[in-house]
Amino acid sequence: MTTQLNEDALNEMEESQDGSEELYERMSLVIDRGQEPMRLDKFLVARIENASRNKVQQAIESGRVLINGKQVQSNHKIKPGEEIVVYSDKEVQGEDIVPEQMPLRIEYEDDDILIINKPVGLVVHPASGNPNGTLINGVAYHLLQQNKDLNTDELPRFGLVHRIDKNTSGLMVLAKTGKAASSLAKQFFDHSIHRQYVALVWGDVAEDSGTVNAHIGRHQRFRKIFDAYPDGEYGKEAITHYKVLERMGYVTMVQCELETGRTHQIRVHMKHIGHPLFSDELYGGDRIVKGTVFSKYKQFVDNCFAICPRHALHAKTIGFVHPRTRQHIQFESEIPSDMQQLIDKWRNYVKVKNII
Repeated sequence: MTTQLNEDALNEMEESQDGSEELYERMSLVIDRGQEPMRLDKFLVARIENASRNKVQQAIESGRVLINGKQVQSNHKIKPGEEIVVYSDKEVQGEDIVPEQMPLRIEYEDDDILIINKPVGLVVHPASGNPNGTLINGVAYHLLQQNKDLNTDELPRFGLVHRIDKNTSGLMVLAKTGKAASSLAKQFFDHSIHRQYVALVWGDVAEDSGTVNAHIGRHQRFRKIFDAYPDGEYGKEAITHYKVLERMGYVTMVQCELETGRTHQIRVHMKHIGHPLFSDELYGGDRIVKGTVFSKYKQFVDNCFAICPRHALHAKTIGFVHPRTRQHIQFESEIPSDMQQLIDKWRNYVKVKNII
């Protein structure tokens, strides 16, 4: 019998090393006709590479394993034709999470979740060559103060279910229990997590609102960045809804709502429609894209780059169904000072030059 993980799961694993927002992969398989009855936990240990029976049982108990869409027990006997879906956290191999005391902007906390407002420049999770000084090192320390017996087997990644780029600011949700992590992971996969970002982009966006529907995958030549593939011939489905918030002549402030969570999704999609994020060095926003040829304008733009020397993107809103209460909750955050100063500077420029 040959049962394999689906292609989406393998693609998710690859993207996780480059800032993919969703940090749980979905593995799915259908039991072959010739399969004899077998305990679910025993079957998964045999089919998932490097899986231990203890971890498989923990995943089943926390609701991260579904049979035909329903939760079951470890002793469930699998049957031909059943679909098994496993939500598994993407672990960074070879890196231990070292708890570190650091200031955290905690917007909300209860027994199940943490809402953190991540500042610019803070990496979310340790990776090769970057084992400490990350958000998760700080979260590990914070949670260990509440429960000295906490360990990574009980709470993988200390509850991280998604992440945002190092130089993107804004709200993130973290789970404090395995069941909360399972609930949030499923909501990400169902595209029911409500996420709104504010971005400053180059150019006067033509439509007041719109949707960008173009697959996102690695650039065919430059593997460290990503590209949009509108015909769907490569990459993974990615959908971004946008709405114009304010027009400022040569730049536009937009609200972006994510339906999917692909790597650099907003940055790639806005570049794809001709409006790269202001000051985005990876995707062409760190140069003058729109405007005049006058030296005073160039100096003005250079001053703007100095005020906000990172892509102008902030995760402003996050909403979801609470894992325990099952009530919808939503959180908002203020635009950080560097990006707000940038927006104010463009507003003043528009008033003085009267370019709209």
